[in-house]
Amino acid sequence: MSSTSSIGSSLVAGSQSSSSSGGLGAGIDVSTLVSAALSDQDAELQQMQNQQSTIAGEQNALNSFNTDLQTLSNAVFTLTDPAGQLTDLSSTSSDSSVLTASAVSGAASGNTAIVVSNLATTSSEYSDAETSSSAPIATGTLQIQVGTGAASPITIDSTDNTLDGLAQAINNANIGVSASVINDANGARLAVVSNTGGAPGDLTITSSQGALNFTKAVTGTNASLTVNGIPISSTTNTVTGAIPGVTLNLASANPNETVTLATGPDTTEQASAINSFVSAYNTVLTDLNNQFSVSSSTNQPGPLQADSTLALAQSQLLSSMSFSMTGNGSVNSLADLGITMNNDGTLSVDSATLQGALQSDPSAVQSFFQATQAGGFGNNLYNQVNVIADPINGTIAQDINGYAQSQTDITQQISDFQNQLTTQQQALTTEYDQVDVTLQELPLLLQQTNQQLASLGSS
Repeated sequence: MSSTSSIGSSLVAGSQSSSSSGGLGAGIDVSTLVSAALSDQDAELQQMQNQQSTIAGEQNALNSFNTDLQTLSNAVFTLTDPAGQLTDLSSTSSDSSVLTASAVSGAASGNTAIVVSNLATTSSEYSDAETSSSAPIATGTLQIQVGTGAASPITIDSTDNTLDGLAQAINNANIGVSASVINDANGARLAVVSNTGGAPGDLTITSSQGALNFTKAVTGTNASLTVNGIPISSTTNTVTGAIPGVTLNLASANPNETVTLATGPDTTEQASAINSFVSAYNTVLTDLNNQFSVSSSTNQPGPLQADSTLALAQSQLLSSMSFSMTGNGSVNSLADLGITMNNDGTLSVDSATLQGALQSDPSAVQSFFQATQAGGFGNNLYNQVNVIADPINGTIAQDINGYAQSQTDITQQISDFQNQLTTQQQALTTEYDQVDVTLQELPLLLQQTNQQLASLGSS
């Protein structure tokens, strides 16, 4: 009823307006009348579009929070992973100019005495100089032997009787060596290097009479060292197996020096993992606090301040940080690691206390985060974060799905409503166009009527 009354009033007003300005027959303003008739629906559409924008803002805020939450989840996994950074070991050499080392999880902690007598070398030989790499050389045969293997013949004939051609022929033969041409002030020479290090790769090159003459540059020898007095031989300067879980990288030989290699927990990497966790947690807590507190710039809370899922997540995270365990040596709570909670729920780290715990009782630190029993801090932390952050079944994932469905629903409603408005607009425009035509024809109809009345009076 209100819509019909509004249309009628607009029609009368439009007609009167046209009549006052242009007189009878001037018609009506169809566009104005259609807009007036649809004004209520336009307001309803605007309200739906505002709702769509609100949902989009909430989606963006939730997706941003979820990104930070996944970073926290990864940091927690690193701490609770039995093969993660908390199990990292380091091996420190007393003289890195002689050797360095790296250790993997499982290597035994302790000090090892090492003496490096000589390094492993890779065998090589070179030919006498020629005027250029493309100058013809004498034909014949080369015999190239690697270690104690059988010698491989290389024929020098018209197809390869240059240093460039011979280098290509040797490389194409795939006999365990690499050939190249070296150019310097003396001319061009062919260099042959073994692909195998140490004594097993030592080269022996012989040539037929008149062919190229070769000189040995380096004899292939094994690295020689002692590890806690035990002699070790290696074909390369990267030595594995001499110390279980430790790889030695030999840099120079010094038979008169005993290098001490100290292997133990890598407290730098462990502290980095713990600090990364604290940083990720603080980012998530700050995100949550921003949703539930009034912004000083906008004087409004965050777009998700009414989201109960986030309120629950905040409660669960705060609860997990205050969790403590018993029977784990000197580390039973975050406070024992120098990690304390601030008034806003974020965490602070006392680096000196953390380093002290890592150095004095590294096994307790590892157990604190990685103990699998229900009463362990790490186990409780992982479960609490996983309930929130699991990308499929986590509460935030479910919340994201809910917002996505709401956005889909409101988008469809707007589309349907806009189609309905278009149909109504077309129908009203057609109807008012007809009225407009009728009103414009009234002067002619009035004239015809007057003529008919006049003819009746005269008769």
